[in-house]
Amino acid sequence: SNLLTSIIIITMKTAIFASLLAAVSAFAPASQKVAQTTSLSAFEEELGVQPPLGLWDPFGLLNGADQERFERLRYVEIKHGRICMLGVVGYLVNKAGIYLPGDISYGTSFESLGSGWDASFAVPVAGALQVLAFVGALELAFMKDATGENEFVGDFRNGFIDFGWDSFDAETQMAKRAIELNQGRAAQMGMLALMVHEQLGVSLIPSV
Repeated sequence: SNLLTSIIIITMKTAIFASLLAAVSAFAPASQKVAQTTSLSAFEEELGVQPPLGLWDPFGLLNGADQERFERLRYVEIKHGRICMLGVVGYLVNKAGIYLPGDISYGTSFESLGSGWDASFAVPVAGALQVLAFVGALELAFMKDATGENEFVGDFRNGFIDFGWDSFDAETQMAKRAIELNQGRAAQMGMLALMVHEQLGVSLIPSV
């Protein structure tokens, strides 16, 4: 049972690390224009291309990229940015001693798991399977353009949840998308830093 839990947790952490690598190439976002190009300069004015890096693609993964390729990279960047934003918040909340009430599985409370890496490996098999099932449900049914109504890559409203988005003008919408993009990038780097420093025994959190 401990082996299965370890495999599940390691797989999840590997996915987070892979997302960080993918985000490096995804700094150049997808254009909403229907076009194909082999020139990176065609995307230098797009959302997310900003000082000091500009259009940054150190691995050359965008060479010869078409519209579909751009949109795929943007989808990956936004998705994993959102995951890591939640991850950083969850990490900090647990480090502050705040946990969900109740049990993650019979006889194992959320509070008893602790925080950080140790908490990940302390999750019993039943709890890990619940997390896996929940993430799978989100992936298959909700966190995608299920209705074909999306206005841009990463728009998962699906005609259901709006939160006033349509009340914003075009300039405000672009600004908010840029904020999410940059916060997601920062969270990916932050999540990696928290994980690495914890393993090194050097906490990034004061008094921890």
